Amino acid sequence: MTELKYAWSAVGGDPALVSRVSVVARPGALEARLPVRRLARACVGACALAAAELGARRAGLARVPQVRVDDGALAAAFHSERLVRIDGRAPVLFAPLSRFWRTADGWVRTHANYPHHRARLLTALGLPDDAGVDAVAARFAERTAVESEEAVYRAGGLAVALRTPGEWAAHEQAAEVAARPLVERELPDAAPARVLPAPDPATAPLLPAAGLRVLDLTRVLAGPVATRTLALLGADVLRLDAPHLPELPDQHADTGFGKRSATLDLDTGRERFEELLASADVVVTGYRPGALDRFGLSPEALAERRPGLIVAQVSAWGAYGPWSGRRGFDSLVQVATGIAVAEGSAREPGALPAQALDHGTGYLLAAAVLRAVTERSYDGQGRCVRLALARTARWLTDGIPDDPDPAGEPYPGPEAWLAETDGPLGRLRYALPPVSFAGGPTGWSRPPVPWGTSPARWS
Repeated sequence: MTELKYAWSAVGGDPALVSRVSVVARPGALEARLPVRRLARACVGACALAAAELGARRAGLARVPQVRVDDGALAAAFHSERLVRIDGRAPVLFAPLSRFWRTADGWVRTHANYPHHRARLLTALGLPDDAGVDAVAARFAERTAVESEEAVYRAGGLAVALRTPGEWAAHEQAAEVAARPLVERELPDAAPARVLPAPDPATAPLLPAAGLRVLDLTRVLAGPVATRTLALLGADVLRLDAPHLPELPDQHADTGFGKRSATLDLDTGRERFEELLASADVVVTGYRPGALDRFGLSPEALAERRPGLIVAQVSAWGAYGPWSGRRGFDSLVQVATGIAVAEGSAREPGALPAQALDHGTGYLLAAAVLRAVTERSYDGQGRCVRLALARTARWLTDGIPDDPDPAGEPYPGPEAWLAETDGPLGRLRYALPPVSFAGGPTGWSRPPVPWGTSPARWS
């Protein structure tokens, strides 16, 4: 449980409460060279414990409910975007130009799932819009990995050179990441917050986030996982996207459970956004640091306009260092930080068995929000919490001890942790939530709605 103690401490939790957590071990779940299963247990366990703590606080319970972390549920949840089915159809996970490419001296990995990222990648390579895999491969083969990385970045695209753990450790961004805590926590104001009504302890299930209003300004994948979890726990989650940046349909189907989805142009809809902000409790952002500042969405500006607000930020590389302004995704962070070499080799890079940086960081982000709400219930102050996939990657590669695993039955596969429901998107198969505590919810109150079809207002 060493890793759970560390994660719980990172979100400011009372160490004595770790004893309320039990683990159902299932060898074979999330199997990898790196301790992915331990990371998943820690992040989900911290999230469930934060939910149980807040539920006990709001309902006036004498003790924090028991938390149960099941490796089977973790494995299914960490593969949720792969396991989702829409009317029986399997999801599209990566576009043809999102992959590893050989370069003149090694490897580079690109991310081009979104049309605008694909267009920028082709522009960087001097290729036409209809260029295919062979043409892209030929261009990368002419350049070094770092040259490719820089050229695509300058064009606004996403490409990262494969680095060994040692090469990443020598990088300036790695030093900046290592200097930060796993979860950055700040107190930006000392103003009173909106007081949430206490839930009835006799009502089942216990919903720790009931009445909490969450503005969700996130995209793939950690942020949406965090806000999906807050929705599970009773929060009114309103996801806002720019009208010209639609979400990938399969991604939206997986992470949209329990939420509403609206579009709002922040250039022309600022008045509407300010109305939403005026009664929000939490704002979660998942864009690269600084990208939303021109709209007055920096933590400092938000706290000034909405005293008592909790601001939660997640990014790929962190809000510091030479890569602070770069876009990134889980697959790219794995390549930069040496994980792809650790799971494969420098000659043939590999990958984690799941997008574990995204999912793990997402549950840890939800835990940080829940703990901030608990702390706010005592002092009335808003909070700012920040996480980065690269910092989670450092914890995975350098910070989780190789303790003996508890005994358990082998992981049988995900089927026992999958469910189906009908909704506006069709018949959905999905992974059940892994966040579990005594008396808590076992599923979302509603299936996802089509992207951008909800009104931009609170329920």
